[in-house]
Amino acid sequence: MQIYSLILNTGIEAIFSGILAAIIAQTIKLLTDIIIHKRFDFRVLTTTGGMPSSHSAGVVGLTTSVGIIGGWTSLAFAVSVGYALVTMYDAAGIRRASGKMAVCMNKMMEDFYKKDINAAGTKLKEMLGHTPKQVFCGAILGIVFAFLFHSFLLNHCL
Repeated sequence: MQIYSLILNTGIEAIFSGILAAIIAQTIKLLTDIIIHKRFDFRVLTTTGGMPSSHSAGVVGLTTSVGIIGGWTSLAFAVSVGYALVTMYDAAGIRRASGKMAVCMNKMMEDFYKKDINAAGTKLKEMLGHTPKQVFCGAILGIVFAFLFHSFLLNHCL
């Protein structure tokens, strides 16, 4: 009970909201991969891309907590929103474009080396970014988690 009161309405709550929302998103990806492929692949926890976006869940969880704690019109919330928007734009825009470029380059290398891509080295990682839908779902996860986490802390402090 005492530990919850030390976390409630502090920067620690905001940090935990972001980190835990990202962990939940990665766990969802792992469980989905296990259901689809019927195997446990630890690499899913450490790779980028996929549904939902853990980057979006993390930054939006953090941003939502900052809004709950500091106020929706605070400077901290405004800075956090800017940080979240840049992160989500990067996930859906720049990194996704890099992934598409990697697919194209891998295909070119396969054609050039007559299906022996190992002659050129390893293939480029193709799953780098997110679709807008993956980013949106990650953002929703972050918002929901931040409100639930704050509510949990409130209930355990009263």
